[in-house]
Amino acid sequence: MAVPTSLKTVVLALPCAGTSTLFGILDVMGSVGRDWEMLHGLAPRSPLFDVSLLSPDGRAYSDVNGRAVVPEGGLADALTDQPPPDLVIIPDLHIDVHAPFPTELEPVAEWLRDVAAQGALMTSVCSGAWLLAHAGLLDGLDATTHWAYADKIARLHPKVRIRRERILVPAGEGHRIVTAGGASAWGDLMLYLIARFGGQEEARRISKIYLLQPHTDSQLCYASLLAGRQHEDALVAEAQVWAAGNYAHPAPVAAMAKVAGLSERSLLRRFRRATGQTPVQYIQTLRVEEAKQMLETTGMSIEDIAEEVGYTETSSFRSAFRRNVGISASVYRRKHAVVAPLTDTNRMA
Repeated sequence: MAVPTSLKTVVLALPCAGTSTLFGILDVMGSVGRDWEMLHGLAPRSPLFDVSLLSPDGRAYSDVNGRAVVPEGGLADALTDQPPPDLVIIPDLHIDVHAPFPTELEPVAEWLRDVAAQGALMTSVCSGAWLLAHAGLLDGLDATTHWAYADKIARLHPKVRIRRERILVPAGEGHRIVTAGGASAWGDLMLYLIARFGGQEEARRISKIYLLQPHTDSQLCYASLLAGRQHEDALVAEAQVWAAGNYAHPAPVAAMAKVAGLSERSLLRRFRRATGQTPVQYIQTLRVEEAKQMLETTGMSIEDIAEEVGYTETSSFRSAFRRNVGISASVYRRKHAVVAPLTDTNRMA
């Protein structure tokens, strides 16, 4: 795609959209070529992005928190205007991960297919990838999304290769599709787009102005490992309830099978079908999730935590933790201590 002087950009405004993401994107895109120059006494330059906030019908709406949002027009206007959009940005969507795709978003999915067919670069933030996937625009491609939506999208759209560990995934011919992970990854998407169309120096300037720092870790270190699929297998659910309080048991899978009244082979088959994991993987997930909480909230040594959650060898715990979380237990503790520093009481625990 030849880069125009100013890229015609549409940011989707939807009642279920994350409003902070919407306006964060608008602020950052509007500042390119303006704010660095203002701070350094230079003349402003032509804007890199010509941004419009558009809703399906162009009408004002209340967001999920009851705040009024006033778009600049409707999506139909972007297709009838010439030239058509160069870039479309879908923000995070506050939609139930356990429910079917919202029928009210069907017209938006159709609009996305139409504008993509005209050559627009399509991007999403967080759960916005579900809308791209539903529109069929991610089929055969790598994509990322918020960790809580990864299983849902993978199950409904098996042609999409979900990279749940990635923060940003450019994909397709000419990288015409770009997906970003959790909601705060909108900053990563902004820096990527600014660097792609305005150059690395421009991206560095915006990074300095807004204190935006690209995520360097995998999303796995933020994920709740237990945000899995729902199922209706009562015996598997019974085994899961037992496991939640007994994951440190020395032979948990055999005990789970006994609780469920199944052979270990039958439990394996039914457990995998219901949850997407084997019983061994599920126990490991429980142990690692509990270890994460202990690393965040106590001063216990890693060796003691490993023993507490059921590992007889600390090396096995460290390997399992890194495999599931993407970083080591010690790095995880340092990362989350910044968010919630340990109290003196916790340090003494």
